[in-house]
Amino acid sequence: MFELRSMINSKRYENKSNNIGHLLHDRMLYTDFGSQVRRRLQASPPFLQRLELDSVLKGHEGCVNCLEWSSCGRILASGSDDFHLILWNPFAQKIVRKILTKHTGNMFSVKFMPKFNNLIATAAADKKILIFDINASESLYTCECHSSRVKRLATAPDSPYIFWSAGEDGIVLQLDHREKHICNSANNRLINLTSFIDANAEAKCIAVNPIRTEYIAVGANDPYARIYDRRMLKTFSTAANDSPEADGRPKESVTYYCPGHISQNNAKRMEHESRAITYLTFNATGTELLVNMGAEHIYIYDLINAEQPVFLNLPEYKTTINNTDNNADGAGATATPQNQTHSRRKLPEQIEEYKKWGNEFLENEKYYLAIRTYSDAIRLASFGSPVLYLNRATAYMRRQWYGDIYAALRDCHTALRLDPAYVKAHFRLARSLLELGRPQDADECLKELIRRFPSYANNHGVLMLNKDIRENCQTNSSSSQQHEQFAVADFLARGEMTDEEFNWRCKAKDYKERLLGHCNTTTDIKEANYFGNEGQFIVAGSDDGNFFIWERKSGNIHSIYKADSAIVNCVLPHAELCLMATSGIDHDIKIWSPMKENERPNFIDPLGRCVEENQMKMRTDPFAISNRNAFCWNG
Repeated sequence: MFELRSMINSKRYENKSNNIGHLLHDRMLYTDFGSQVRRRLQASPPFLQRLELDSVLKGHEGCVNCLEWSSCGRILASGSDDFHLILWNPFAQKIVRKILTKHTGNMFSVKFMPKFNNLIATAAADKKILIFDINASESLYTCECHSSRVKRLATAPDSPYIFWSAGEDGIVLQLDHREKHICNSANNRLINLTSFIDANAEAKCIAVNPIRTEYIAVGANDPYARIYDRRMLKTFSTAANDSPEADGRPKESVTYYCPGHISQNNAKRMEHESRAITYLTFNATGTELLVNMGAEHIYIYDLINAEQPVFLNLPEYKTTINNTDNNADGAGATATPQNQTHSRRKLPEQIEEYKKWGNEFLENEKYYLAIRTYSDAIRLASFGSPVLYLNRATAYMRRQWYGDIYAALRDCHTALRLDPAYVKAHFRLARSLLELGRPQDADECLKELIRRFPSYANNHGVLMLNKDIRENCQTNSSSSQQHEQFAVADFLARGEMTDEEFNWRCKAKDYKERLLGHCNTTTDIKEANYFGNEGQFIVAGSDDGNFFIWERKSGNIHSIYKADSAIVNCVLPHAELCLMATSGIDHDIKIWSPMKENERPNFIDPLGRCVEENQMKMRTDPFAISNRNAFCWNG
């Protein structure tokens, strides 16, 4: 155990762009050299390992629900339940301006207007959107188009005048603050979710792709992240709201994204859907979408290569029959693969050691550590090891947090792509299909296993799995009459959902990666953001008063920090500096930055070793946290 910790903690930041020679060379070439260096070093692991509470900004008298950095990075704006908008100089720990807005409900969003650092928009539970000139402290623009709480605002870097809002009335507005605003104008409403889902549809969050600003992402009170091409949308008036064609949305104008284990059961509308999307954002290059899902995990979608979920797609497998004895009935025949491109080769010593540690964690039911260790080994084994993927699949299936069985299924597919002759991968794929509620696919997979490997037909595990599949099939679909009843039930469960919405959900693209560890069940404004000039880390708050930092490359928890007495909702990194602002239920804002090099850090060792204990003591064991928050994570 000590060797594993030492090996992980001894990793150094290896990035050629941070070499001093390259930095000196770039200084001669670029006029914005200082800014470039800050961005390059922003998420340097040595800085993150010394991250500590720098200051506490006090001035609000209610929960601080939203934060926003100005484009210059010198001013931090905050909105609160006390209806105040405060502009801070966090470096001097001073209030620059405090504005009592005309809001009469909790403030949920603040946004600086691009290229207008003196203009800032706010949205609140009173259904209003306001724009202030901070120099005049007066609202210049008021919108009362929404009929329910306004949860988020979004801006585009190339659009200084146009901005968007998402409200719990299911409406997304497109607004232009140059124009005199007329509420409920036909020029305002861009998307109406209620026209396609039902009257209970809510828009919870919104984001604009920073590179391709014609693409706009919307999160709702369901698990589906939607990306619209607004060039294909037209605004509509309230008079036509009762018509599904009201917003004129063509079928090809939107793409849905949802984890496969959810979308397979959730194409129909669930009456009490707890998995609402609380926040979403694009990465800096606009190629990924980061989604924080309530009562679930954080997901990353690859917008370039995303595909629909694959549940059963066995790779091609050709065999030759080698008769090992002269029995006429061929009982001694064995099947061997032809043109097998990948064998379960012997692992290098270092990776074999990781595998050994992972197996020990697995045997001792420390599934979090087993999965983490196998994942580290997989990254080191650049050639691809089917054994490591299958071992991790076993750990997923035993842990059984939300989405773990589906993650195991994905690992089984990867193991089979690497080694089509891997019998155990066939078997565990069939088992995972059964546990995902797909007995027909499980039966087909098991039959193919027996066809490819006849000697396993009477294997005890195969026989028991076959029995489980048969019992499941008899229970759920023993007759065509039951099939018809289920079809009718599915149709009824769709409620008022249109055929377009149902088809969009059925075609939802699957996730690329997921991040686990935080708890997101209590508030519906919990954020998640990229950190670092290349998004090397992901940060998010949690219901236990902590905020988490994940390594983007590995998906592992890097560290956990205590930042609120109850709940952390906002974790907002600075665009250039190793600096973060956090807020939540407490009435203050906390600023985090690296401490001096000669001081000891105060963070959770990823494998559970507490480095420092003081008044800002961190949790000491992510595995223990997982047990404590099992109500949130376990299926």
